[in-house]
Amino acid sequence: MKISVSKKLWCVHKQLILLLTPLVFLPLLFTLPEKEGKCLYVVVLMAVFWCTEALPLAVTAMLPVCLFPTLGILPAKKVCPQYFIETNFLFLSGLVMASSIEEWGLHRRIALKVLGIVGVKPAWLILGMMLTSSFLSMWLSNTATTAMMLPIANAILESLFGDLESLKQKCKSVEDHENAVINGTLTDTPEQSDLMTAEEIRVEAQYQLKVWKGFLICIPYAASIGGTATLTGTAPNLILIGQLKRLCFTKNDRRSQAEAKAKAMIKEDYRNLGPINFAEGAISFFFVLFAILLFTRDPKFVSGWSVFFKKGYVSDAVTGVIIVSILFFFPSQKPSLRWWFDPQASNTPYVPLLSWKKAQESVPWNIIMLLGGGFAMAKACEESGLASWIGGHLQPLAQVPPAAAVMLITAFLACFTEFASNTATIIIFLPVIAELAIRVSVNPLYFMIPATVGCSYAFMLPVSTPPNSIAFASGHLMVKDMVKTGFVMNILGILSVTLAMNTWGIAMFNLNTYPEWAQPINKSALVTHMHFSVAQSLNVTV
Repeated sequence: MKISVSKKLWCVHKQLILLLTPLVFLPLLFTLPEKEGKCLYVVVLMAVFWCTEALPLAVTAMLPVCLFPTLGILPAKKVCPQYFIETNFLFLSGLVMASSIEEWGLHRRIALKVLGIVGVKPAWLILGMMLTSSFLSMWLSNTATTAMMLPIANAILESLFGDLESLKQKCKSVEDHENAVINGTLTDTPEQSDLMTAEEIRVEAQYQLKVWKGFLICIPYAASIGGTATLTGTAPNLILIGQLKRLCFTKNDRRSQAEAKAKAMIKEDYRNLGPINFAEGAISFFFVLFAILLFTRDPKFVSGWSVFFKKGYVSDAVTGVIIVSILFFFPSQKPSLRWWFDPQASNTPYVPLLSWKKAQESVPWNIIMLLGGGFAMAKACEESGLASWIGGHLQPLAQVPPAAAVMLITAFLACFTEFASNTATIIIFLPVIAELAIRVSVNPLYFMIPATVGCSYAFMLPVSTPPNSIAFASGHLMVKDMVKTGFVMNILGILSVTLAMNTWGIAMFNLNTYPEWAQPINKSALVTHMHFSVAQSLNVTV
C-alpha cells in the first residue's frame, strides 16, 4: 500500500511542487521588507522550479514577465527588454557560428585531429578539451568559447562511443537490452556479442555515458574557470580592475583493445575526409577572424580597433552579428571567372555557407528565454533592493577572522551568482566588501579578489551562466547532473581560492600591508572612485 501511494505521489510530484512551493515560502512576503521580500519570494520560486523542472525551464524563465509587474517589483517595460539584451546577441552569434561549423563538418575534422593527437583515453581527452577551453576563455567570452567547443566535443564523443541514443539503450537492464536486440531497435555487432555479455555491455555503456556527460560538463566549467585567469577574461575581473584601477578511469584488456580499434578507425575516418575543401577553409577563416576581433576590440593593455568608433558604441555582440551575417551570403564553393564564360557550366544558384533554415533549426531558442529569465531576475534583485539588503547583512563578517571571512565571502557570492548575473552580483557587492575591509583595517584586495573570482564559480544550474546554458541545450544533461557536479565544483573552487589568498596571494599582492589608497581619510574619495569606475565597467559585455 505504501509503495502504491508513493508511486502515485511520484506521478504527480511536479504538480505538488507547483502547488506547495508558493505556500511554503509565503512567509517571505511578510517577514522581510516589502519589496525585497517579494523579490526574494519570486527568486526562490524560480530556483525551486528550475532545480525540480516542475515546469519546463523556458516557462519558468518567463515567470518574471508576469510576477515582477503584478507584485510591484519591476514594471513590464523594464522586465521584457531583459530577454534580448546585448549579451543574448553574442550568445546567438556564437551558436550560429557553431551551426555553420557543423553544417560543413569542420568540427568533425577538428575532432578527429584532436583524437589522433591525444589518443582516446577519456581522461586525456577531457584534460585536452578543458585546457583548450580555459585558454580560449582567457581572451574570448566564456559564452563564445563554450558555443565553439561543444560541437567539437560532441563529434569526438560520437567518434569514440557512437550514437548517443544507442548508448542510452545499452544502459538499460539486461532484459530490456535483450528485448531491444530481438525487436531490432538495437543492434549488437558480432564482435560485441562474442566478447561481452549483455550485462558487461550495459556496465560499459553506463561508464561511457558518464564519460559523455562529464565531457559536456567540463567545457563550460573550464570556460568559467579560465575566464578568471586574466583581467579581460570575464566581466567581474574588469569591474574589479576598474574599481581599483573524477574522472577516474579503469584499465582492462577489453577496453584497451576497444580503444586501439577506435584509434585505428579514427585515423581511417580522418583520411577518408580528404583535403580540406573551400567551405571548411572559409568557415575556419571566419572562426579565427571572429576570435581575433573579439580579442582585439578592447584588450585593455593596448588600444583596440573599437577606438575607431564612438566610445561605448561597439561591443562583442556587434562583432558577432557582423561575422555571422557574412556567413549567410558568402559562397560555399570557390568563385571562378571561368563560370561566366563557360556555357557548359551549371547554372544552379550558389549555396551560401549558412542558410537561415539551418540556423533556425540549430539554435535552441528556448535557451534564449532561459538566459532572459536570468537577466530579468538579476535586474529585479538590483532594483528591488534585495541584493543591497543581503549585502547589508554581510556586516557581521567584521567580527570574523579575516581568513575565515575570505572563505565565507567567496562561498556566499558563489551561491548568489547561481541565480543572478555574475556582473550584476559583483557590481552590487564589491563596494560593500570594500567597505567591510576598510572597517576591519584589512587590505581591500584580500576580500575583493576572492569575491570577484567567486562570482565566476556558478556551476550548479543551467541558468547560472551562458556556458552552462549552452551545455544544457545539447539535451544530453539533466539539471540534477549539473547540480551534483556543480556542488562539488563550488566547494573545490571556494577552497582553492581561500588557499591561494592565504598563501602565495599574500606575497603576490602584498596583502600584509594596508595600502595608502584605502586609508580611512580617503574613504569618500575611494567610494566616489569606485562608483565612477563601476559606471565605466557597465559598458563591458559579459
